[in-house]
Amino acid sequence: MLLFLSALNVWAQDDEGYAVRREAASAAAVRQLSDRDPLVRQRAAEVLAELSAVEQQRLVEGYRLQEKNERVRLALDWALYRMGKRDALYGVVSHLRSDSRRPQAVAYLSQLPGPQPLIGFFERADNKLLIGLLQVMANIGDADTLEFIKPHLSSLDPKVADAARFATRDINTRLAEPPPDTLTRPREVGKTP
Repeated sequence: MLLFLSALNVWAQDDEGYAVRREAASAAAVRQLSDRDPLVRQRAAEVLAELSAVEQQRLVEGYRLQEKNERVRLALDWALYRMGKRDALYGVVSHLRSDSRRPQAVAYLSQLPGPQPLIGFFERADNKLLIGLLQVMANIGDADTLEFIKPHLSSLDPKVADAARFATRDINTRLAEPPPDTLTRPREVGKTP
């Protein structure tokens, strides 16, 4: 029993240490949002997004309002979305229209656990937005996503049709792969004394 209680105490200290380190990292990232270098500001926003630092949301919203650099604004929109501000997703998705910021937006949106938050954007998407959405679907799309992609395979815009073929191929390849092995304890059967 004493061993069990000491193990619980170590876990509690570890969780407490993690919380302190996380809070320090988010506070440092917020300080970097006022740096002169836009790359430092972008990376700070990405750190806040990784941490899902909800406690910093109000400050991040303030920095987002005053930010002039589009790449940093995109990173701040992603951070706000990860902090729980669902309407910030519109800001991230809108950057899919920009040829220069599309790779950054695709990288962020490819971190979503699934395609569901993006399905609604297909309805009114222009060709530039459609290409970006299809690139994201290539990374996170599932079997149901193939139905949304199918009409775009015969698009008159060759870039949209190519993006749809690419997404379809990648999704089908991913679906055909066996699920990753999970570590399990070897099964012991029929132990003899």
